[in-house]
Amino acid sequence: MALKQTPFHDIHTKLGAKLGEFAGYDMPIQYEGIKAEHMAVLEGVGVFDVSHMGSIVVKGPKALEYLQNVCSNDISKLQPGKAQYNYLPNDHGGIVDDFIIYCFDDHYMLVANAANVEKDYNWLQKHLIDGAEVTDQSDRMCILAVQGPKAKETIQKCTDTDLDEIPYYAFKEGKFAGLDVIFSNTGYTGAGGFELYFLDLQDPQSVWDELFAAGKEYNIQPCGLGARDTLRLEMGFCLYSNDIDDTTNPLEAGLGWVTKLIDGKENLPGRKILEETKANGIKNRLVGFEVVGRGIPREGYKITDLEGNEIGRVTSGTMSPSLMKGIGLGYVQKDFKDPGTRIAIEVRGKSVECEVVKLPFRK
Repeated sequence: MALKQTPFHDIHTKLGAKLGEFAGYDMPIQYEGIKAEHMAVLEGVGVFDVSHMGSIVVKGPKALEYLQNVCSNDISKLQPGKAQYNYLPNDHGGIVDDFIIYCFDDHYMLVANAANVEKDYNWLQKHLIDGAEVTDQSDRMCILAVQGPKAKETIQKCTDTDLDEIPYYAFKEGKFAGLDVIFSNTGYTGAGGFELYFLDLQDPQSVWDELFAAGKEYNIQPCGLGARDTLRLEMGFCLYSNDIDDTTNPLEAGLGWVTKLIDGKENLPGRKILEETKANGIKNRLVGFEVVGRGIPREGYKITDLEGNEIGRVTSGTMSPSLMKGIGLGYVQKDFKDPGTRIAIEVRGKSVECEVVKLPFRK
């Protein structure tokens, strides 16, 4: 089956990006290199094409009631112009997907992981109630994540919308390069910045050119999914299919802060299991750890205590470009979850000592 392409695909090709398959799309993995792109975002401004992400609209007179009973967080707290982190719990106490939900005057928009769009849509349809309507507009939406300490200054040159009036996890509709856009003060890098949402974009080249002209003085760089992954990992952000999935108990993943078992959410899938977990406590916990000696954690590596007894598994790991040490996320038995605890990972048959640390890795 042919891979899908985002509206910016020809631009990536012309710029010489190293392309690879991700969630059914032909996506840029890197341009100059992961470390260079990682540091460009932390020091200036970098641009990620994340148009492969899902965009699902929920509307109707009972949209709020419906969302309260499929989403983990308290949707009633959302006001127009605000966004909120959420997940869809499944019937077995696991996670269908995690996503950001945006509240507009007359509808909600869920921005979901690219690989899960069809699964999410089917799950939402399965639990649909009269008075609510769900539409998948993923193929119509394209998104640029403009991230870094100079992201705001770069974007501000291209719009009359005052970006200073958009706090974290909020958004505004406006114009960018004369085109309708949603400016969202969100991101997946921990470096600050905005995501730009365009519906039915006809001229991606003009958007790209104007953005890069505005950021030239800040050494703006195109960035691939490789740097996006190292940046999110330094912040301790979960990646679906690595750190959380259909089998993950969200409380063990540290998502209790977005698990609101309140009145009005009586039909939330898996609610009984989540209540039992809250009452009885967790068995395992997702933690961040740094390598004390030499070694790079990788997904699937065994985690042990210092005597060699297996206590968990690595879910994400890398050599941190900014900290210059091996870092990782993984589930460990609850007795080993506290910062300062010494553990070990097994790297090609060799035990490498690590220390559990408080997230994020990059302060």
